[in-house]
Amino acid sequence: MAKIVFALNQSLDGFVDHMAFQPDPVLFRHFIDDVRDLTGSLYGRRMYETMRYWDDDHDEWDESEREYAAAWQSKPKWVVSRTLTSVGPNASLIEGDLATAIRGLKAQHEGVIEVAGPELAHSLTELGLVDEYRLYLHPVVLGHGKPFFAGPRPPLRLVASDRIGDQAIRLTYVPA
Repeated sequence: MAKIVFALNQSLDGFVDHMAFQPDPVLFRHFIDDVRDLTGSLYGRRMYETMRYWDDDHDEWDESEREYAAAWQSKPKWVVSRTLTSVGPNASLIEGDLATAIRGLKAQHEGVIEVAGPELAHSLTELGLVDEYRLYLHPVVLGHGKPFFAGPRPPLRLVASDRIGDQAIRLTYVPA
């Protein structure tokens, strides 16, 4: 059975903003390896539209960016949206009851399905479907924005902490 993992970069004051902190080379390599090891990714509409950037090759990319794009393109993606009618390559829309659909994904697959986006993660948290939370903490204070936790969360238990690169610490939690 697959495990649902919510993982995102976060500022010290709890906000997520993919434009506020760029990963150093060590952290970016970690993300390349992480994506390669995933079973697939689960997105809400807004995060999926942001990540579609990796569907197209860009001349200005360096080798690491090309590696990340290749890894991302190779993995299945599931998109939860009430407004999209189609999605890009290697992606499927999730329709109908969210809880049933995600339980089905977990039952059909092995490994890690990573969920990205605080609102979708919050919905899955409320349904008791998030198995692990990975917070990539950066030494940045934003003071505003979208919080990592979009609402109340269950009590969590810290199971690991890892320094990755010069700027980030990954904190790994599971529901207590």
